[in-house]
Amino acid sequence: MISQTQTNRPYIKPLILLMVVFCSLQTATAAMAVPDLARVIEGIRATYGDLSGLSLQYQREVITRSMTLLGKKARGDLASGHIYFKPPHFLKLKQEKPQPEIIITDGTSLWWYIPPQNKVYQYSAREFGRELHLLTDIFRGMEKVEDNFQVILHGTDEHRNHTMELIPDPPWQEVDRIDLTVTPEYEIREIRIHNLMGTITVFELEGLTEKGEFPEGFFRLDLPEEVELIREGPTQ
Repeated sequence: MISQTQTNRPYIKPLILLMVVFCSLQTATAAMAVPDLARVIEGIRATYGDLSGLSLQYQREVITRSMTLLGKKARGDLASGHIYFKPPHFLKLKQEKPQPEIIITDGTSLWWYIPPQNKVYQYSAREFGRELHLLTDIFRGMEKVEDNFQVILHGTDEHRNHTMELIPDPPWQEVDRIDLTVTPEYEIREIRIHNLMGTITVFELEGLTEKGEFPEGFFRLDLPEEVELIREGPTQ
C-alpha cells in the first residue's frame, strides 16, 4: 500500500545532524589558527579518518527549555541504539529503545522504518537540505570543514576531555550551535545540538568499532509487502 502525505517528522533531523558533525571532523585539515585546536582536530582525524567502516552505540536525549529549569530532576525523551557507516555514503541508524526503528540512507533517498506502526517513510536527500548535503559532500572527500563552521576550543573538563563549540557559518535555520566533548584519546563522546527554540538534543557515544566488511544487503531496506510506504515530498 502506497500513500502520499506531508507528515512532519522533525526529530529525524538530529539523527542526521549527529552523523554530519561526527563525520565532518574526521576530514578536517590541520591548517587552523589555534595550535591546540589544530592538535585536537588532527587527533580526531587520526582516530576516524582512515576507517573503512564503523559502528558505535548511542543514547539520545531531548531536553526542552522548561526541563533545563528543573535540572537533573527531569529527564528528557530517551532513545538508544547503534549507528553504522560505510564510505562513501551508506548510513544506518538502528534504534532499539524505546521502540525499534531503522533509518537508512544511500545518499540519494532516506528511509525511516517504524516496525510497531508497520510504516516506512521515504524522503529525498533534498528534504534534509544542508544537513544531508553536507554529509554527502564529506563522504565524498570534502576537507574544509572550517568553511561551514566556526570552531572554538574551550579547553578541558575535570576528566581531561576537550570541550569544543561549532557555530554554523553561515547560520543554519534551525541550529544555534553544537557542543562537542572529545576524550583525551580523541574519541567523540558527547554531542549537544542546541536549536533556536532552546531545545537541546544530546547524543552520548561509545563503543567505537572499525567495520571492515558489512554483510551483503546490510544497507538495503527489505520490507514485507504489507508495510505501508509513505512518500514525503519528491523522492527523486
